[in-house]
This record gives sequence, structure tokens and C-alpha cells, in this order.
Amino acid sequence: MTEQRGDAVDESCVLTEGPWTHRFVGANGSRFHVVEAGTGPMVLFLHGFPEHWWAWHRMLPAVADAGFRAVAMDLRGYGASDKPPRGYDGYTLAADVAGLIRALGERSATVVGTGAGGMIAWTAASFHPNLVRRLVVLGAPHPLRLRAAIFADPRGQFAASTPALRFQLPRYEHLLTRDDGRAVEEIMRRWAGRRWVTSSDFADYAQRYREAMRIPQAAFCALEGYRWAFRSVLRLHGYRFVKLMQRPLAAPTLQLHGARDVAALPRTAQGSGRYVSGPYEWRLLDEVGHFPHLETPDLVLGEILRWAKS
Repeated sequence: MTEQRGDAVDESCVLTEGPWTHRFVGANGSRFHVVEAGTGPMVLFLHGFPEHWWAWHRMLPAVADAGFRAVAMDLRGYGASDKPPRGYDGYTLAADVAGLIRALGERSATVVGTGAGGMIAWTAASFHPNLVRRLVVLGAPHPLRLRAAIFADPRGQFAASTPALRFQLPRYEHLLTRDDGRAVEEIMRRWAGRRWVTSSDFADYAQRYREAMRIPQAAFCALEGYRWAFRSVLRLHGYRFVKLMQRPLAAPTLQLHGARDVAALPRTAQGSGRYVSGPYEWRLLDEVGHFPHLETPDLVLGEILRWAKS
């Protein structure tokens, strides 16, 4: 990978070639960059912050070889997807997922989401239950669990959410992209498990994510989802969001969470099963931080395939 500096970064930096196909698909009024491999029932992967589709590049060929259509998308505002100034509320982000499943010609999909993408996965499964066949969530409490814990656990989840609280500051995106995106790597180091941070693998992901966050408007758009989550607490559409999210999920749900996750604490995530009426499994991963799909990819791949096939 060739590092681009200053203002030279553009969307081409995320169009890495490999055993997959890059496509641009219109859905929910925007254009999304998707990367896919294989044929069969669809497994749709949603990355978190501060990532893009590359978070799943090792999973795509393996899931395709197992008999599935593996698709990783750049979420709205990230990577090579559209970066409109609005649309980062929970309703629209869930509709993006639902619209993409339909636009790709599928009736339903197994949805796998991590971090912020996991929060979107929870929401999509709640708002569009007919389109989410099965659900796998990594490093993401149910949105109502997270919201409650921020207020009820000041020394725990509230303190852990300090970086996201800083995202509320106007023009914070400029801090995120300063010095070739150094703050992106600092956030990753803070959130990841120590074993992965000290590995050679970490440096490659950190460099790619630093670069992609410097695509024009990407940093602003990435923060807008966090800003909506906090702004909505005191607004009517936030109240409506909470009421809708209280409906139990029928989709069979597998929740994987790192025992060393300092961004979304395990004790915050652990009560998420109360919002699932269908089959539900919880698994705590020892010595793993906020990025299970990167820190222990073989284990996560095995769990995803087990859940998608069952």
C-alpha cells in the first residue's frame, strides 16, 4: 500500500484488489461501496469506527468458500460510500442496511456488525425484522443497554465513553485527521487488547484506517453518528427511537464481546439478551479488546459460520 499524505488522499485508497469484487450500489437514496465474494445465502458485514470495509477482508474469502455470498459495505460516510451531510440518525442508518439488502436482490441476510456497525445491526434487526435472518454482534451492547449504562454507571460506562463524548465538540474531526490521522491510531491503541496492539498486524490496519479517515468529509461523517446518539437523548425522535427499540428481536442473535473491551464494557453489553425473544447466545472472549474480528479472527470466523449455518 502506498501512503498518501496531505490533501492527496481520495477514495481510491480503499479500493484494494483481491479475491473479491468492488461494486457501487444505490440504496436508500445514497450510493454505497460494497465488496463481495461467493454465492449463496448472503452474509452482510458492517464495520465499526474508525474502520471501513477492510475490517472484513480476511473474512470475505473464507465465508465465500463456506458457501455464502459474503458482502462488506462501507457505511454511509465512510470509505468510498457517499458522504452526505445528513442521515446519520439511527433510523436512516438502519434503512441503509435494509435498502442495501434489497438492492443486492436478496430477501434477507445474516447481518454481522462490530462496534458502531454492531449498534446499526441491532437497530436494523429491530426496525426491519423480515430482512435480518440471523444476527451476529461484536463489541456492541444493545443501544438501550448502552444508553442506560452511560447514565447509571458513571465510573464505568460513562468514563469509558469519554472519547465519544469528545466527538461532540465542534470541528473535532480536524483533530482526528491532524498529523496524517494520528488520533485514529491512538483511539485504536486505547480500545484494542494489548496482545493485538503489540503484533505486526496492528500497524497495517492502523495505517489503512488513518489513511481512509483522511478522505474528504469522512471524519466529519464518522462522528455524526455519535453526535446524533447524544443529541437525540433530549429530542422527540430520540424518544421515539427508544420506544421502537424496546420491541424484542425475533432474529436468532449471537453476541461476542471482548473481556478487555474498554470502549463498551462487558458489564454493559451483558444484559443485551433481554431484548431478544429468539434464540440467543452470549460469549465473552478472554484477552480480547474492542476489535474481536481483528484480534482473534479465526475464532470469530468459526462462530460466524456456525451461526449462519445453524
